[in-house]
Amino acid sequence: MTELTELLKQVKNLDIKTKNLVEGMESGAYRSRFRGGGIEFSEVREYAAGDDARRVDWNVSARYNDLFVKEFVEEKELNVYVIMDMSASNDFGFVKSKKELGFEITASLMFSALKNNDRVGLGLFTDSLEKFVPAKKGKKHMMDILKKLLEYAPKSTQTDIFRSLSELQKNLKRRSVVFIVSDFMSDSFVKPLQYLKLKHQIVLVNISDIRETEIPQIGHVYLEDAESGEQILVNTSDKKFQEEYSNLIKKTRDENEYEMKKLGIDFLNLSNEEPFDVTFNRYIRSRRKN
Repeated sequence: MTELTELLKQVKNLDIKTKNLVEGMESGAYRSRFRGGGIEFSEVREYAAGDDARRVDWNVSARYNDLFVKEFVEEKELNVYVIMDMSASNDFGFVKSKKELGFEITASLMFSALKNNDRVGLGLFTDSLEKFVPAKKGKKHMMDILKKLLEYAPKSTQTDIFRSLSELQKNLKRRSVVFIVSDFMSDSFVKPLQYLKLKHQIVLVNISDIRETEIPQIGHVYLEDAESGEQILVNTSDKKFQEEYSNLIKKTRDENEYEMKKLGIDFLNLSNEEPFDVTFNRYIRSRRKN
């Protein structure tokens, strides 16, 4: 009972914490950026003069020996999925862990979707897609999702984005907006994104921490890979080491951004250095101009 009370308190805190973020986002920005353009099948009806021949349903027409066309309607609601990386590398953080930042981002996106009357779903992954919750409407469903997120204990410490996104593709039945929240420290994952983009709108949300680019000068220390457990002794005060380390992190991020730009997929960088709503609104404004 105590654990449940604590869990409910965490969810409530997330609700309060993200409320200002959601309300601070520009009015209508979320809707105008992600809504529109989607259509879904409604019914078939008899062919009328002027109908587009490409909409003819030949199976139904053959069955009734007359021409019938497919009728489509514009989607009034979105399926919004937040897919979050739960691998051990996200436990790292200076002020707060990347995972905590990911929780806040996930909650903010879900409350934004709820505000726009959209369906919300969740995916959690490490070296596989460990949990998938189909999108539904309503605050109760969303709060259930947030509980699942906060209480979830990952089965693996490793990361395999390629495999996880390949498994995600099989679970997404309807056209969706998919936010993938991760530090993207993984081998190449371009191919499954290519397939996902054919049907869905993808936004990669890259979460990072200032200590990943600026290591404090504290002499010789052991650095441990959170996912593999491998340790290495380094001199953090060594200028060459600091430069090589920073360059490696920057190179990985630049390569990811370059690959996503080629695919036409948005790549949004977030960190604890700036409030999420500020970064998100700047992103919305930049995309609106395109």
